[in-house]
Amino acid sequence: MLDEISPLIERLGLSDSWTLGLTSAAAVLVMLALASLSYLVMRVVVVAGLARVITRSKSRTDDLLVRMKVFSHLSHVAPAAVISLMGPAVFVEFPAVADAIETLSLVYLTLMIVLFLDALMSAGLVIYRTKPISRTFPITSFVQVGKLLLYMFGAVATLSLLLGESPLTFLAGMGAMTAVLMLVFKDPILGFVAGIQLSVNKMVSVGDWIEMPQYSVDGDVMEIGLTTVKIRNFDKTITTIPTQALINDSFKNWRGMQETGGRRIKRAIHIDLGSVKFCDDDMLTRFSQVQYIADYIAAKTAELAKYNADAGVDTSLRVNGRHLTNIGTFRAYVEAYLRAHPKISDTLTFLVRQLEPTEHGLPIEIYVFTTTTNWIEYEAIQADIFDHLLAVAHEFDLRVFQNPTGGDFARLAG
Repeated sequence: MLDEISPLIERLGLSDSWTLGLTSAAAVLVMLALASLSYLVMRVVVVAGLARVITRSKSRTDDLLVRMKVFSHLSHVAPAAVISLMGPAVFVEFPAVADAIETLSLVYLTLMIVLFLDALMSAGLVIYRTKPISRTFPITSFVQVGKLLLYMFGAVATLSLLLGESPLTFLAGMGAMTAVLMLVFKDPILGFVAGIQLSVNKMVSVGDWIEMPQYSVDGDVMEIGLTTVKIRNFDKTITTIPTQALINDSFKNWRGMQETGGRRIKRAIHIDLGSVKFCDDDMLTRFSQVQYIADYIAAKTAELAKYNADAGVDTSLRVNGRHLTNIGTFRAYVEAYLRAHPKISDTLTFLVRQLEPTEHGLPIEIYVFTTTTNWIEYEAIQADIFDHLLAVAHEFDLRVFQNPTGGDFARLAG
């Protein structure tokens, strides 16, 4: 390049030193002009044209590449390449400067390539998260490992350029520092291995509801990273735990409940044992008018009457033979009421059972599943059921047990 510019400068009749200086300055200006022109061409023509092609395509996922400005880093590659190629020719009279310019331009070129690949991986991760498979197989930790390796190799390439050594020299030195690297990158290594185990065994996915009382975790998984997992708790706080904690410690994953489509109701009503008794004729007449158990009362009464007659039982005493009780009739009513409930599943476990009596009374436990997993709907269904059962218990001459309150003591005192 200097050979083309030097004759033009010599026509000015200047001294050799001035001619050399002006020639070098003109060459530098030409080089900077070409670098700027290459930058504009890449930015306005290549990158902008590529963005237009992507935005006009039928797919909408690739639009993220444009919105995240992935290709903007390519605009800086062209001027770095121009300076790297033209630098030795421009500063041919100054070898040290030429070497420095070439080295710095290559370092800058390496940095832009690393930033481009980093942005490309970030955009790929965002695009992957729009796919259904991302919920069952998160790749955030793999992308973070990829970025870590990318920057590591970028640092090695930069050092080799600045120091003029082969990259293999630095890689060999890193091999000798394996023990130190293992100590420095202990958490990323453990997190990477844990991430692989979580993904392969499908132990937890983004969006799963998990519980870990030892970490005060009770909420949905937001992100599974290389070293940490973020959980948004139901109180809207965010808890961050080490990824390997999900491997080393136990946790409860509610995904099975969500996939089943039903959520369990497991709650008991405690009946005062002093209110349990046999049903008399008046009670049976009243119970036979209850729609849910009218058929049950008729069938059960006939069954027991036949049994007592066949066995020759003296029914003048209730202790003899078999008779209906108010607690058994109430349990039958609860089962019939729940089977008729539109929000209670008839395909999952359905159980109304009597548990062992305690100092708190006789528990009648309901063990059923709703037809929805929505938390708000579930709580409303459960509350409606127990509102009704608590109110209807006295219709069976049963008392719901509770410890004495201040009102009870006041009535006794009165």
